[in-house]
Amino acid sequence: MKLAEALALRADAARRVEQLRSRVVGNARYQEGETPVEDAAALLAEAGETLDGLESLIRRINRTNSQAVIDGGGTLTDALARRDVLRLRHSVLTSAADAAAGPAAGRQMRSELRMFAALPVGELRAQADLVAKEIREIDVLIQRSNWEVDLLD
Repeated sequence: MKLAEALALRADAARRVEQLRSRVVGNARYQEGETPVEDAAALLAEAGETLDGLESLIRRINRTNSQAVIDGGGTLTDALARRDVLRLRHSVLTSAADAAAGPAAGRQMRSELRMFAALPVGELRAQADLVAKEIREIDVLIQRSNWEVDLLD
């Protein structure tokens, strides 16, 4: 199985656990004289089994990510960490640029104090664009690797 397939299975299992959790909560109590729509204990047991499988799958994915060497050197784990930090960096840069630019609309009256940007908005947006490009490039590398790398046991 390829890593990408395992990632899809992980997402499916996580969705399944959330659905089961919701069904357990909905059937955990019932009124006297009524019967619950579903057996909460059976649903809870199924959720436990699904979670056990999910844990095993996550362990295999993490093991694979930490050992798979990708183009340009480094492991998939390194690339994932880099992408996470780049996303945070992009968020900080765009938030700073947006805050420094101020509100887009609105007229300033003569009696109001003038507001000045404490940061160079254009430079921040240019930096954010470069970071976004780097994010796209690393995403492509990660996605390609996900389809090329076999999942470890």
